[in-house]
Amino acid sequence: MPTKYWTLIVSATLAVPPLLGQYAKPPDAYSLTEINSMFGPPTTMEISRDGSHVSVDQTAPREGYPNGFHTRAIYDLQTSKTYSMDLNQSTPACGAGNFSGDWGDPFATSGQMAQLAPKDLGTDTVNGLPAKVVQVNIPGQAAPGKVWLDAKYGLILKFEMGGKTVIEVKKVSFTKPPASATALPPACAGIAAPPTEAERMSAVTGGNGADFTNAIIAPRSPSNNACTVLFRVVRAGTMAPITSGFQVAVDKTVDLNHPASYNMGVGAGGRMTFSGGGLKELTSQLQNGVLRIDDAPAHFDLETAFGNGGSGSALIYRQCFGPQTVLLYVVKDPARLSDGADWLWVKSGKYATVPPR
Repeated sequence: MPTKYWTLIVSATLAVPPLLGQYAKPPDAYSLTEINSMFGPPTTMEISRDGSHVSVDQTAPREGYPNGFHTRAIYDLQTSKTYSMDLNQSTPACGAGNFSGDWGDPFATSGQMAQLAPKDLGTDTVNGLPAKVVQVNIPGQAAPGKVWLDAKYGLILKFEMGGKTVIEVKKVSFTKPPASATALPPACAGIAAPPTEAERMSAVTGGNGADFTNAIIAPRSPSNNACTVLFRVVRAGTMAPITSGFQVAVDKTVDLNHPASYNMGVGAGGRMTFSGGGLKELTSQLQNGVLRIDDAPAHFDLETAFGNGGSGSALIYRQCFGPQTVLLYVVKDPARLSDGADWLWVKSGKYATVPPR
């Protein structure tokens, strides 16, 4: 049972009617126990939060396992680190990783659920908690659903869909949980989580990782408008510009449904030749190491060649952070491209503009 099921409920099954009401700011310290059967057998979820520290326990029956499953996830909201354990193991091992965006906070999506109220059904109580009851129309369901919302914060206390209760909060406390509830288990002590994307970018650029974003990953919210892309090559760590010794080619006509076949060969003097699709060499258009790509499409292919140092190829997903947005190819060693390189958009900071020539 995923801990982020609240988001799935709202985004996958419900449309957004007018705002239901205004609620108090959600607390950042609480303990909550609820039963969820949205996606299978009833799963008990116990959530404890104290500021940036969160613990999520999940227990449920599991076919072939007398004790079912019992997992625990610890989230550090400040560092975006997460630690997980299977508590049914005799000696639980700890796994460490990263997360981004919503971790499954029940209050985060309750604010959206509070907008899904085409009909007000009055008030009620759920396990002693006062609630506002609303009816919602759910696509694919013959009958409307009913939602019980906490009167103060808008927390989903109960949700009926398809003639059955799929969410029910059994108990909730809006007081600070004991420190032990969100503490890192001993098995996780000394376990190092891999660096987050921001931490990795910080190490690569020697700056603030939040100033950059990966250019070869499709963004959740694509840029609707085109912008001028200023492409540069720099050294990792120092960010010293590399203004010569490489070739560059661009295909602005990429069709993701019908990918082109590119051919790279070696021409006179050992220089790379580029052909296939709409790929065109633009090395001659470099000015002080900067290539200007006007009206960049939503995605385009970018090829580089560093002679004996190797070559780089990437499908770039456009992200515009201004009328002119800088795209960096950050290489560890241009004489040996196999050492590693990153394609990064510059969102902000001192590299967001190109130094004057």
